[in-house]
Amino acid sequence: MRIVSTNFIPDRSRPGLTTTAIGAVDLQGAGGNWATVGRRSRGGRRVHRQREKRKGKSVGLRIGTLNVGTMTGKGRELADMMERRKVDILCVQETRWKGSKARSIGAGFKLFYYGVDSKRNGVGVVLKEEFVRNVLEVKRVSDRVMSLKLEIEGVMLNVVRGYAPQVGCELEEIERFWSELDEVMESIPTGERVVIGADFNGHVGEENTGDEEVMGKFGVKERNLEGQMVVDFAKRMDMGVVNTYFQKREEHRVTYKSGGRRTQVDYILCRRGNLKEISDCKVVVGESVARQHRMVVCRMTLMVCKTKMSNIEIEKKTKWWKLKKEECCEEFRQMLRQALGGKVVLPDDWETTAEVIRETGRKVLGVSSGRRKEDKETWWWNEEVQDSVQRKRLAKKKWDMDRTEENRQEYKELQRRMKREVSKAKQKAYDELYTRLDTREGEKDLYRLARQRDQDGKDVQQIRVIKDRDGRVLTSEESVQRRWKEYFEELMNEENEREKRVEGVNSVEQKSTTDAIFALRILMEKYRDGQKELHCVFVDLEKAYDRVPREELWYCMRKSGVAEKYVRVVQDMYERSRTVVRCAVGQTEEFNVEVGLHQGSALSPFLFAIVMDQLSEEVRQESPWTMMFAEDIVICSESREQVEVNLERWRFALERRGMKVSRIKTEYMCVNEREGSGTVRLQGEEVKKVQEFKYLVSTVQSNGECGKEVKKRVQAGWNGWRKVSGVLCDRKISARIKGKVYRTVVRPAMLYGLETVSLRKRQESELEVAELKMLRFSLGVTRLDRIRNEYIRGTAHVGHLGDKVREARLRWFGHVQRRESEYIGRRMLDMGLPGRSKFENMRHVSSVGYGAFRNEKDSNHKM
Repeated sequence: MRIVSTNFIPDRSRPGLTTTAIGAVDLQGAGGNWATVGRRSRGGRRVHRQREKRKGKSVGLRIGTLNVGTMTGKGRELADMMERRKVDILCVQETRWKGSKARSIGAGFKLFYYGVDSKRNGVGVVLKEEFVRNVLEVKRVSDRVMSLKLEIEGVMLNVVRGYAPQVGCELEEIERFWSELDEVMESIPTGERVVIGADFNGHVGEENTGDEEVMGKFGVKERNLEGQMVVDFAKRMDMGVVNTYFQKREEHRVTYKSGGRRTQVDYILCRRGNLKEISDCKVVVGESVARQHRMVVCRMTLMVCKTKMSNIEIEKKTKWWKLKKEECCEEFRQMLRQALGGKVVLPDDWETTAEVIRETGRKVLGVSSGRRKEDKETWWWNEEVQDSVQRKRLAKKKWDMDRTEENRQEYKELQRRMKREVSKAKQKAYDELYTRLDTREGEKDLYRLARQRDQDGKDVQQIRVIKDRDGRVLTSEESVQRRWKEYFEELMNEENEREKRVEGVNSVEQKSTTDAIFALRILMEKYRDGQKELHCVFVDLEKAYDRVPREELWYCMRKSGVAEKYVRVVQDMYERSRTVVRCAVGQTEEFNVEVGLHQGSALSPFLFAIVMDQLSEEVRQESPWTMMFAEDIVICSESREQVEVNLERWRFALERRGMKVSRIKTEYMCVNEREGSGTVRLQGEEVKKVQEFKYLVSTVQSNGECGKEVKKRVQAGWNGWRKVSGVLCDRKISARIKGKVYRTVVRPAMLYGLETVSLRKRQESELEVAELKMLRFSLGVTRLDRIRNEYIRGTAHVGHLGDKVREARLRWFGHVQRRESEYIGRRMLDMGLPGRSKFENMRHVSSVGYGAFRNEKDSNHKM
């Protein structure tokens, strides 16, 4: 036999070629142009393979697929197997885990999974730690189909997991699976790599006559109907069944063993154009993670054209927390005095002093290692557990080689013993953890644990790619950094057209978001009660902070009465200001910022308020007809024509000084509208008319109701609950701790701003129902357990939500009443409208009669 080739798969990506395009294959007695990887010649010498000299850099991957039967209790064992077998990506089927999350399973491996039933189906993929941050997208189609996109050094790799229905399932379920798999494949661009790892529950067989384009001759047994579906899918999507291209002994081709059955149902597929990147594929024997299925692993080599992205190093931190110990604190004081030359008073040079303090802290207290932190989810994986798992694995291997009843019973006994060892180790480790969390000292660790579990559950940790101006995806570090720099340099240096300045002082009113929301809601309720229209325009400024001209800033500061020395201090801060963009691939080069206020500066909001106060001095009306909170402006009037005139005046006043009113985000709303009155116009363009608007953080409606706001608050509560669900749904954590986390994290998000809202009984009930659902989920009970709500609240130490809302409302009412009479909230409460309100009309009708009321109303209309 004589072979000269890079790999042993025929290149079928080009019609007419029966051998690889880069080498000739001369196989005698091998049954055609198919692989003989790992095959020995008659003399016992392994076949020599001459590798092609390729240009560029290559990245080797080991990709596998395995039907695990269930993931319960197998996470750490699966991670240990992947680490031992050097598997980078593993598709898993039949996880039987409910939910759509991502979680760490130990040794740096992370599982992305999806399932709707804890008793059947479920798919997932396990990634090695170095590839977790390369995830760009996760698509969970169903509990049988799922896809994940990775960016590996400039190459896009799509990993698709599938779990086909078993033989005998309904035809509708089978058709739905193949339809979902087709949709996933059609959504992937043709230029990207695709690898499918699936349990297709079908036999493609050994015979490939007529199907040479998509499979080899090294299957197992005969093809059945389900196997034909696999072959048809491969033809439809121009893919190849990788398992069948490599000649192995039968033991390394069989993926399923149960009883006396030995079949091949687990497959790896890839596009035919990329078959030459696969150098080997075989079944791994001797592992005991799955009882019936075996792992299939292929070796894939990706040719990349750029250097590997730099790893993010964990910062080494000084252990300042050791200062809580008296002996460490005293030693630190003594060393610091010696370093400062025995002086108690610190020198004037603060930078030198700070460096001395930091250096003393590093010497006395020490620093962290900078290595990856111990995985808190698998810290129970001690030597005893590992030894038990090893004995079980050896017993499984022994039983596979000699399937006697004695070996089977030995394997079963060691498997039961291993489960008990794992359970004991977990119980001991977590008991210590939860005991510490239940103390006052462990409260900080509790919230840290909640944040860690929420972060681990996210699919995409960071986006390391970006599109250029033409929509092309940039992957190299240099191009990504350069694009971020270009974007922010243009954003922060673009100045709108404005008129040149020609030469009192107006104070910026002190108020919070709650003050502004309260004033607007009271105004709307007054007009609804008075049955009169109120026209509101919500003005949005384009990139308000980033478009403030520097000359306007100096002028507005001086006009507001700011001392000249402070103006010069601010000017020095902004002179030759430069900045960088910190992104997932590092920091960009510095660039100048010539326009706008500093991002992240504590002084910027105050400076912006001064600018807006001066620019709007000529057009601003008394509140409530004009309400400003930073860049959020509301213009109100009783007529549509007047609010349109006021809007045009605001536009002229702002845009002639360098600001710009957004034509897209500026919106108009009419409160208590009687007839369709159209909308307002801005420079001839119609302003979008809406029935609801999110002002600051509260949703206001044109009919004066608050149903939308209540629904938004409920959604905010659920969002907060999901972020800490890793703690709230942990059965080991006490109900008291869960109640505390709920009261400090979830309930504030749910009740924010509701002290300004007039809730009805039905809306208050919606909030109560949502809260009780969260508490029941947290405590692990359902309504079927027939536990009264009082006991649920008492167990979690959570009071009635309605009482909390009334308490907040009374507190806010007292706050308003204690303020001065010029306070906007007081003026809104005391404001009256001409005419009678709706309820006053009802009382008047009952006293004078309906006929007299109609005559009076008609006479008023004639006047």
